[in-house]
Order: sequence, then structure tokens, then C-alpha cells
Amino acid sequence: MFQNILVPTDLSPDSRRALEIGVALASGPQPRVHAFHVIETIEDASFEEIKDFYARLEERARQGLDALLPATPRKDVEIQAHIAYGSRAQAILQFAREKEIDLIVLMSHKIELKAPVQGWGTISYKVGILAQCPVMLVK
Repeated sequence: MFQNILVPTDLSPDSRRALEIGVALASGPQPRVHAFHVIETIEDASFEEIKDFYARLEERARQGLDALLPATPRKDVEIQAHIAYGSRAQAILQFAREKEIDLIVLMSHKIELKAPVQGWGTISYKVGILAQCPVMLVK
């Protein structure tokens, strides 16, 4: 049912669960799971001004993705790692459109029932509302 799955990750150990679920849900001919990390850019600062800073962040992100991507337990599922720069929610949504993603699986923290409004500005909320494909939130 879901052949092309996007799993945005903040590289935390908790996001491994979302990746495992994405791999488990992948089906069809040549199923793919895209592990996707976004390096948030600093507004009003040119990329060139802090190129070395971004290079260090990208190296850390590559190491984090490598650690997160164990050998897939399903040999029929291809896992691809991607790193992008920009606003997290926007980059996730743009990638999903460009790669014609069937499903987005992402971690979401638990919302405090006493103050639910605080969770409305999260990346997972924005992606869940704005994505043009199904979204699964993993808690």
C-alpha cells in the first residue's frame, strides 16, 4: 500500500522507532524509505558567512543518520538517507511533493492535556496539517 515512505528525523534515539515503523509499512514493488534530516538555517545570515558551521552540522547529521540506519531487517526495502537545509516543516513538505511520497511517518511528542495549545506549533503538527499525503505520528 505504501511504496515510497518519508521518515523525517531529528536524529534522536526516539526517531529510530518511526524508521522501524516506516520500514515495516513499506510494501509493493521496490519499496523505499527515505530517512530525512533537515539542518535548520539561520535567517538573515548568508550560507557563505557560516559555511564552516554548516559543514560541521552536516557531518554530524551524516554520522547521526549512519547510526540510525541499521541494516534493514527486510532485504526488499531500500533505505535512502537525505540531508537538506532550510525550514524543517517546509523542507519536509517540499521533499514529500518532489519525491511523490505515499506516507510520512514522524515522531511527535506527547501533548500535555492540561495545555494542548503548546503543541500546535510543532513540526509534526504543521506537517500533519499541510501534507498532501497520509501522515502517521508515532508517540
